[in-house]
Amino acid sequence: MRKTKPKKRILLPDPKYNDLLVARFINDLMKDGKKSIAYSIFYDTLDIVEKRMKDTELTPLEVWKKALENITPAVEVKSRRVGGATFQVPMEIRQERKVAISIKNLILFAGKRSGKSMSDKLAAEVVAAYNGEGGAFKKKEDTHRMAEANRAFAHFRF
Repeated sequence: MRKTKPKKRILLPDPKYNDLLVARFINDLMKDGKKSIAYSIFYDTLDIVEKRMKDTELTPLEVWKKALENITPAVEVKSRRVGGATFQVPMEIRQERKVAISIKNLILFAGKRSGKSMSDKLAAEVVAAYNGEGGAFKKKEDTHRMAEANRAFAHFRF
């Protein structure tokens, strides 16, 4: 690369939970720079999760973190051209990318759900991910299955 890599921006933790991961999630949830709306969606989501998960002794934030952990992929496949043929080469993912993928998948599949508000949809997806089901969890499983199927091409790693 000719240009130098851009500096990492310092992210301030969110005001309610004082957590950097929550701040990162809210930034990805935000649309058109409307951060206050993203805050309200996220905090409402955790309230809904708290109501739905009364029987567990975990806090809603812990449920959300466990759900994110459940949908975080360890490997992915990347296309690699070798001698005119394209192979799907399984590769391990670095930590920052794992987090980014899991956050984006959770938001994407929550948006595709049916429900009244984004808070309801996101809460439903968080509970589903916590229980090991839902669209985002299925996406992780498919990614892992694809990597496992193409394990024979692992020697083409670059």
